[in-house]
Amino acid sequence: MEYRRLGKSGLQISALSLGSWVTFGSQISDEVAEELMVKAYNAGVNFFDNAEVYALGKSELVMGNILKKQNWERDTYIVSSKVFWGRIKDPKPNQHGLMRKHIVEACHAALKRLQVEYLDLYLCHRPDINSPIEETVWTMHNLIQQGKIFYWGTSEWTAQQITEAHYWASKNHLIGPVVEQPQYNMFHRTFMERDYLPLFENFGMGTTIWSPLASGFLTGKYTSGNQAGNNTSDKPRLETMQWLKDRTLNDTAKVEQIKKLEQLAKDLGIPLTHLALCWCLKNKNVSTVILGASKVIQLEENLKCLDSMPKLTDEVMMKVEEILQNKPKVVVY
Repeated sequence: MEYRRLGKSGLQISALSLGSWVTFGSQISDEVAEELMVKAYNAGVNFFDNAEVYALGKSELVMGNILKKQNWERDTYIVSSKVFWGRIKDPKPNQHGLMRKHIVEACHAALKRLQVEYLDLYLCHRPDINSPIEETVWTMHNLIQQGKIFYWGTSEWTAQQITEAHYWASKNHLIGPVVEQPQYNMFHRTFMERDYLPLFENFGMGTTIWSPLASGFLTGKYTSGNQAGNNTSDKPRLETMQWLKDRTLNDTAKVEQIKKLEQLAKDLGIPLTHLALCWCLKNKNVSTVILGASKVIQLEENLKCLDSMPKLTDEVMMKVEEILQNKPKVVVY
């Protein structure tokens, strides 16, 4: 397994990691979740991503039970949680957001569900325009001082919002965010490749990217006639997630691009998933790629993608760009 620094922090994080969104506590059994975590850990994965909102807290409960059962040495793995949405379907005031009350109470609840003494990473899952940024920064700083979290960060914040957090941290001699968790894949590139560039340069931000396979679109399973027609486990997902259907079957232009990417991957002798995952890892500002899986065989295949990295030469990367035609334009003054 390859390991990278989390931005300019001293934390070493595995290039590939395992997330629990959608799967743990809802889509898969607890037994399969344990198999996935054990397989990942034994392969060298040291980061497991979670959030208070995933399965409304059940995801953290499942992961916590697994961590307790496996009894891995605490300094061999990194576990995260995220705060903002709350874990109640219809939250009341103060049960969501980034005010001090919810952040602190959510942190305590996450520690209890995950059955750990501290969180390695604690992320603000979305920006909260109703809470003063200085209150959020102060609270995260306090949690670090108390030893309840080691590092804090953001998820899906704009570059301006992250800059404001650093401003308040610097002004008051506080610890600022060290990591952002954005969506990043071949079809979602603007934040990582344009907007965040000053953050990487000025603050040394690290990134734990999610949806590297574009919610499964870059596996080819939704664009292949045989797979889409026979994979019954994916049909309910498409039917209940209209946004996913709009990104896949209803986007004919992307379907054609996927077919070209599949052919390119075939020519290279690697799966399309490897091409997509390695493409993300080629970005020097990606600290780790969060993998999602509902089956062990699926995780095993994706973990092997590091073996395919040498095949993504500069020439191959140029061929990918010719297919995608969506590289963000960076204006240099």
